[in-house]
Amino acid sequence: MVSSLPEASILVIDDDAEVRYSLQRVLSARDYQVSCAANGNEGIEMAGKEMPTVIFLDNRMDGMSGLETLQHLRNLNPHVMVILMTAYSTTQTAIEAMKFGAFDYIVKPFDTKRILSLTEDAIKAQQDLVKAGAEYTPLLNIDDYKEGLVGSSQEMQEVFKVIGQVAVSDVTVMITGKSGTGKELIARCICQHSLRANGPFTAVNCAAIPDNLVESELFGHEKGAFTGATQQRMGKFELCDKGTIFLDEIGDMSLTTQTKILRVLQDGELQRVGGNETIKVDVRLIAATNKDIEKMVSENEFREDLYYRLNVVRLKLPPLKDRKGDIPQLVDFILQELAQGGKVGIKQIASEAMSVLMKYDWPGNVRELENIIHRSAVIAQGDVILAKNLPQEIFDNVKSSDAVEQEPEETADSEVMESELIGSVSAENSETAPGANPGDIMDRLYQNIRGKTDKDILQEIEREMIQRALKETGGNQVKTAAILGITRSTLRKRIEQFSLKY
Repeated sequence: MVSSLPEASILVIDDDAEVRYSLQRVLSARDYQVSCAANGNEGIEMAGKEMPTVIFLDNRMDGMSGLETLQHLRNLNPHVMVILMTAYSTTQTAIEAMKFGAFDYIVKPFDTKRILSLTEDAIKAQQDLVKAGAEYTPLLNIDDYKEGLVGSSQEMQEVFKVIGQVAVSDVTVMITGKSGTGKELIARCICQHSLRANGPFTAVNCAAIPDNLVESELFGHEKGAFTGATQQRMGKFELCDKGTIFLDEIGDMSLTTQTKILRVLQDGELQRVGGNETIKVDVRLIAATNKDIEKMVSENEFREDLYYRLNVVRLKLPPLKDRKGDIPQLVDFILQELAQGGKVGIKQIASEAMSVLMKYDWPGNVRELENIIHRSAVIAQGDVILAKNLPQEIFDNVKSSDAVEQEPEETADSEVMESELIGSVSAENSETAPGANPGDIMDRLYQNIRGKTDKDILQEIEREMIQRALKETGGNQVKTAAILGITRSTLRKRIEQFSLKY
């Protein structure tokens, strides 16, 4: 509501006196503090002194243009919400406005309702940014995570222990896990802590190489070995001599190539395609797959002898959904890395946005999280990612999951609320009537719901508990949800369901 935002101040920058007068009259009528400037330079000076919440800025003015003024305003205060005003809605205007950080743009002539609605949205967005910025504290120092492996969960700590145990030997390691869990990062980390750290490291995605080229890529070829082989070429194994080779998605490799891999592991020897010379190589092999390798062995799709050669040490990476407690640290690391690389300037994320991320199941694992954070950071305004900056598919997935689990959640919430209510009523009664019988209290509580089903009774208890908690917190939904032990989203649903007023 507008009335709840009396502290909001607005600056109108336009060289048209009639526009300035009209906007000042409309906005002042809603109790906003409104100032006006006739050009870009004057507007920048006033913005520096008054630090307004929202700025309405004309795109075409004499002297400094609106877009040029916009850039100065955003540098002056990254939290200010600038609404660009234009008489022409063109593709270029829209792109340029958003490129330079405008909150939105509006086309003349103005609709009063649209002006007021846009103003309220801008004020709310600015308050969210300020609040999120005040709440956010960096969780880690990116310099302590040079290898890119982040996670304090028990699952990841076990992974780190295994890395430490296998790094100092030349033992072959098989890394398994879903796509996007970070198998190559683990392989690189093993190499960096091994005795071969100063040697070459080569990562090969077996699934990305056409079947007819796999052997040539891995073992090299002689000139004339096949059509297009115009010169001799060394393969990955030969180039990786005295180093570590990482074969990702090894389950996609043909049985013929598997045989040659086995020979390298057993004898340390290989032959280039089309050649007869035996070449000695000293390579440590780390393999990875997201497939059920044991099933492939049983179905003769993967050589059993190679499997045992590869599976000396097994390192299984957990999916992100099984270590959601690591998400805040991962997000913090990703944001710092993006900022350090100069890709975006965003360094913070709002608590509500983080809450949404924690509910998502992450089928694409850490790789998907990286993509989502990068995308959200690019489109976010100011230096904070808000929940509204997250892609819609995240919310769709969360809503779908909530719908599937709705009944169990409601039952659990109701049981919690019933327990809380009993304690609350008993405590309240003990203060006003010492020695009162708790049974009498519950009788009074249920006197209006006799004859109803168990579900109706629980809902009545739930309604009463929410009403009491809202009253106790003065209508603060965040505190109310915390008291009740439910999410804010669930609280809002219940308020709407029971038509509660507070």
